Amino acid sequence: MSLLDALARMEAVACGRARPVATVRHRHLAEHPLVLVPLTTAGENGAPLGVMLGTEPSAPTILTVAQPRDRDLRFAFLGRLAEAVLPHLESCQDEVELVERKETDPESGKRVTVETELCTDAPQLLVPTGPGVDFVRLLGRSTRFRRTAEEDPESEHPAPPRLPLLGRWLSHYGERARVPGSSLLLSMTGLLTRHWATGQSQLEDQHLGALLAWLAPPEGATGAEAALRAELGRDGRGRLLVPPAGPATDPAFDNELLAPALTRYDRGVPGAEEEVHELVATQLRPTWEAMWEGAGMLRTLPEAEHVPDRWRRDRQSYTHHRDRLRAAEPPQPRKDDAVTAARKLAMREQRQAELEAQEALDDPLVMAVRRLAGEAFFAEVLEVEMAYSQGKRPSPRPLVTVHTQDAPLLTDGDKLHRRLPEGGQQRAELVEMAGPGELVLRLVNGMGRAKEPAPGTVPRKGDLVCWTLFEHAPRGGPGLPEPEETPWTHGGPPGERSAERPDPVTSEDVL
Repeated sequence: MSLLDALARMEAVACGRARPVATVRHRHLAEHPLVLVPLTTAGENGAPLGVMLGTEPSAPTILTVAQPRDRDLRFAFLGRLAEAVLPHLESCQDEVELVERKETDPESGKRVTVETELCTDAPQLLVPTGPGVDFVRLLGRSTRFRRTAEEDPESEHPAPPRLPLLGRWLSHYGERARVPGSSLLLSMTGLLTRHWATGQSQLEDQHLGALLAWLAPPEGATGAEAALRAELGRDGRGRLLVPPAGPATDPAFDNELLAPALTRYDRGVPGAEEEVHELVATQLRPTWEAMWEGAGMLRTLPEAEHVPDRWRRDRQSYTHHRDRLRAAEPPQPRKDDAVTAARKLAMREQRQAELEAQEALDDPLVMAVRRLAGEAFFAEVLEVEMAYSQGKRPSPRPLVTVHTQDAPLLTDGDKLHRRLPEGGQQRAELVEMAGPGELVLRLVNGMGRAKEPAPGTVPRKGDLVCWTLFEHAPRGGPGLPEPEETPWTHGGPPGERSAERPDPVTSEDVL
């Protein structure tokens, strides 16, 4: 936790209301996201109990399982879920734009320009909490290898026709959620805590009802009082007024209400199935309403400048997955090979560094955190002296003397970066520390190819400039070998990959 975050939490405690830690919205929020509120059976994360989903607050779809331990009922529920979710996930496949990109010609080895399709938009999934993201990932992993009756006519328990396809989409979304800055699959608690700080712990922030109580406490109550009521308040039947935001359920609800209703269903009591459906719906509806309330709060923030660039990468990943499905490629493997795993790790590390840099450039509150850490500083330009490099073709290397009241962690020769007025970044070097708060910098690029610097590329006396010690567009590390060139010491060379077979059915799978 940064110093600014700690200060914001203390202010929230003092004033009884959450405090902003961002001035702009750092994640993409679709106009019509698919809100998904899941519930699972206690003690068995893979046994769904029910789900509420939809793209409009007033028109949710509620799906429940009358007996989660019944394999046939569970598969029927997953089949209905696939029919409800897949139309949304496939809704953006056909609207595309043509974009140009550079590729290496395998025959000539030269870089050539090719046109490729890029979906103009991508569907977005919103779940209440971080465990909801894990549930989506688990559901995808447990269903993408299932075999339908058409694929395996001899299967004793064939999957519904479109369930494996849903598993592949959810696996892709769950994997994409691990990429820093991605917005295909997001949790509401993660979105809200990124932009506001409450007066409670980070663990307590995972309760969506308590989090919203701090953001919008009722009149006459503090955030702490409203959060306590959201966590512990119960009605006359012992049910929580604000149920857990899924996929977990309230133990008191399970023991006193749900378990007797499931028992009546097992005994064939008339109306028991409708009773289970209504009970599960009462646990889902408050979270459903809280999800749309949180989305409304996020829409009050303007979108950050770099969000469209990151959303473009999400659209690219969506398009690539669409192409893999249309090419009839096998499902994603259970485990990545060595090269794929290393590439994913390197890509995520690069995206994390890039996200941190972009958020600081987009948001003065985030930049203040970097300034307090000595990773950036604001400085007034005192003097600019034109100088040139040595060589056959001298290039401009102006010396800029600045004064700052910040305390950057600098030593001679350190690299500095600033954003140019027309876009892009400019690099400088620290020449010397001339006095308390006075620095002499040498500009080394970003001034064009002419002998004289391009207009606007050299700061003028009196300008207030923000310099950073971090790159604005961090570069990746060294390249990795192709999978077929991976040495055997690192898991290769792998053979021809084929579709993985489903796990064999055991006696424990049949009740």
